[in-house]
Amino acid sequence: MGKSLIQQARGKGGPTYRSKGFAYAGESKLRTDTSQLVKGKVTNIIKCQGHTAPLMEVKYDDGIRCLMPAPEFIRIGDEVQSGPGGEINPGNTLKLKEIPEGTPVYNIESQPGDGGKFCKTGGSVARILAKTESYATLRLPSKQEKLFNLECRACIGIIAGAGRLEKPMLKAGTKHFRKRMTNKRWPNPSAAAQNAVDHPFGNKRTSRKAKNKPVGHHAPPGRKAGKLWPKPRGS
Repeated sequence: MGKSLIQQARGKGGPTYRSKGFAYAGESKLRTDTSQLVKGKVTNIIKCQGHTAPLMEVKYDDGIRCLMPAPEFIRIGDEVQSGPGGEINPGNTLKLKEIPEGTPVYNIESQPGDGGKFCKTGGSVARILAKTESYATLRLPSKQEKLFNLECRACIGIIAGAGRLEKPMLKAGTKHFRKRMTNKRWPNPSAAAQNAVDHPFGNKRTSRKAKNKPVGHHAPPGRKAGKLWPKPRGS
């Protein structure tokens, strides 16, 4: 009897494919938007296994605490600001309309008030290229240029933790524990390298090209392997 494919097991939602959110320090996002400037202090810098960048715990004067990616050169006890009229210093949160062009930013909101969706990994940074009456053009770490609403907020600076990808994974065990922290499936063998019970393409002999046949949109998950709804030739 064959086993479930990866997409079947992932769709079931078992613990193997679920993120270990209970082991994380908390959600990393900006504080709620305010109509006036609020000051806060960095009370702690946390290493969380669910994030590639260190997190800074900020306590604001109005009593709100939040976790945000820590920028470079931030220390415990430093003052950060959030709201209109804030200074252009690392860790401060301002709207894009108040940030000058060319300033490095991170933790950028996709929509005003969503808490930050772009540039949240260690060492990533975006830059403001130009502004119009309603939008700002930012260059993301992927070199892609994207338009953002001027009411969206962002943090000033460069996220700490740069250079994490420069250190090679010298042992398979190191990669195993790195993936295990975020519950990513690893290693991920090819279909032809698996056993016959694990995948329709798997067998103990050489890979059989005749098994790779087109599959339609309405096929069940167990048959969605190979050429998934390919386009006609020439289209």
